[in-house]
Amino acid sequence: MRGYFASSIGVACATVLALSAPLPAAAAAGPGVHRPPATRPVTGATVPGSTQSFPLVPLNPDRAAGTAPEMGLAPQSVRSFSLVGVVWDDPATELHGHVQIRTRASGADRWSAWQDVETHNHGHGPDPASDEGSSSRMRGSTAPLWVGDSDGVEVRVRAEADQIGGTRTPTLPDGLRVELVDPGAEPGQGALAPSSQTDPVQRSDEDMPYGGTGADAIASAVEAGLASLNASMNASMFPAPSDETTNEADVDQAGEVRGGPSAAAKPFAAPRPRIVTRSGWGADESLRESGFVYTGSVKAAFVHHTASGNNYTCAQAPSVIRSIYRYHVVSSGWRDIGYNFLIDKCGNIYEGRAGGVDKPVMGAHTLGFNTNTTGIAVLGSFTSTAPSAAAVNSIAALTAWKLGLTGIDPRGTTYLTSGGGNLYPKGANVRLNVISGHRDGFATECPGKLLYGKLGSIRTAAARLQGR
Repeated sequence: MRGYFASSIGVACATVLALSAPLPAAAAAGPGVHRPPATRPVTGATVPGSTQSFPLVPLNPDRAAGTAPEMGLAPQSVRSFSLVGVVWDDPATELHGHVQIRTRASGADRWSAWQDVETHNHGHGPDPASDEGSSSRMRGSTAPLWVGDSDGVEVRVRAEADQIGGTRTPTLPDGLRVELVDPGAEPGQGALAPSSQTDPVQRSDEDMPYGGTGADAIASAVEAGLASLNASMNASMFPAPSDETTNEADVDQAGEVRGGPSAAAKPFAAPRPRIVTRSGWGADESLRESGFVYTGSVKAAFVHHTASGNNYTCAQAPSVIRSIYRYHVVSSGWRDIGYNFLIDKCGNIYEGRAGGVDKPVMGAHTLGFNTNTTGIAVLGSFTSTAPSAAAVNSIAALTAWKLGLTGIDPRGTTYLTSGGGNLYPKGANVRLNVISGHRDGFATECPGKLLYGKLGSIRTAAARLQGR
């Protein structure tokens, strides 16, 4: 590993990501369960975070027949947390209803207004037939909501009545709990020490860790509007992509790759953008399952929003990501964070699921289409708020590079085999845009209509970055 002077704000770039211990089995869920941080004796390490879990109770136990049930949690004073979500026992059960949460800012008497939590989160996650998707740790879950540093919470969940003429009785899933996630303190330089064995596929001098004085410089520059970490600023600093490329013309109608690497595809490559590593955003590697799971050649990218709200600063983005990571693993029961990459509102790109940013890591982002794809999530909610230009530009830069590794034209289409979902049955051979929105593979609002509306320009920009 070597460091070098990487930008005008003087950030030393280095990466060390470690192989970790397996995820421990979830403890029995009792009232007010505290899911403590895994022990990791590292000198100088910051607190890696924790999860508090509270069962929801009936709010209208004496309701009249036909009245929709309500569950909730009365106002509670709790330990500090910054992200909240609701989970339940059966991951195959959807929550047809409304979830609202209000919180109290830490050290204050002020409570927020009621905030809606995105309940239609079923389309995020591992494919049901996969080992991850069939794990006994899996739970159903809402999208997470970032609320900032808080020490009080109140929750209400109301079942949704069926549509006129429908036959579904208003019900709520069993085992509803609210999960309160503390992301832990920001990692200092060297705070997350590696194990004695590092993963060779993760080593890269181009990835930027977030921490120490470098983090302070980034945060200051970001808040001043100066830190858009796009590849166009430092194209000469990145190596050529891997020689292992696959042209879309080599993909047959069944979605299988024909033949070997395509020489014709090699000129169409984009520079690798800067990517904040997992160690950079402070991932506690003891949370995730050990080892990595890979898919075949990446043929498409699905764009998402995290639906976690837009009330964060770019300096807080690593905390948001650590919280989502913990929510996906500890609360939802996934093997790792679901997305392969994440992007904040300032355009900074972050490594998601472990296994190597230039490798075909199997994610848990688009139910039914996690095979041969990569998942890119923009931090925020974009149903009624437009994504920033910096975030849109970074999606283009990232997809240009990632799809360029296999010679894929970002403006093209490809065939993917559905693993099962609410749009396409299992085994269906589906033609999709190489850069698609989550809603193209699953009936969902994600990535929000205002981000989805940017995908056409993203495809054009990504192709241009590849030299097409």
